Amino acid sequence: MAEQELEDSTSYRVVRNQEEQYSIWPEGRDCPPGWEEVGKGGTKVECLKYIEEVWTDMRPLSLRQKMQSLAESAGEPVVPREVREKDTRDDLVSYLSQGDHPVCATVGSVEQLLDSIRAGYVNLKFTDTRGGTELKAKLDSKSSDMTQGDFTQRKGAVHLVGDLILNRCPVRLTAEIALESLQGLGRLQARPSMS
Repeated sequence: MAEQELEDSTSYRVVRNQEEQYSIWPEGRDCPPGWEEVGKGGTKVECLKYIEEVWTDMRPLSLRQKMQSLAESAGEPVVPREVREKDTRDDLVSYLSQGDHPVCATVGSVEQLLDSIRAGYVNLKFTDTRGGTELKAKLDSKSSDMTQGDFTQRKGAVHLVGDLILNRCPVRLTAEIALESLQGLGRLQARPSMS
């Protein structure tokens, strides 16, 4: 069968249905009902490569819309499509190293955050990635700053710095977390080696 595919000289077109699902169809044949051309044609390999690049979310359109509607009604942040696609195409470390991103502490209370800090680590979740990216970092107490936060009154903010390995890359996590909401902004920075 592999030999037949290698010898396949048929020209194909990329087609898409109303659910934004992709397929290929032989050139010169009428499109199947419910499908339309997207303007890309070529060999089978070329067409399949194109589909791999553009079809980044395999869920049917109706399912994506339903899930978005449910997330909005539940008050969950809806991640823009371009952010979800960026997660699948680009390296997560590179993406989270570009500017500040919304983060939240994954503990349930200020007291639990303080306990984890005392234990020498911090758990934060980057909320603008697909499904959220939860990271646990070893806290760098010398670089972190707790002086602007009042844990007793749950006011102010803390500056947290920690190190971890993400996708086999040593990174430094930096975040500003408001104690009132346990949310803030964070970023990663790739490091040549962990200290």
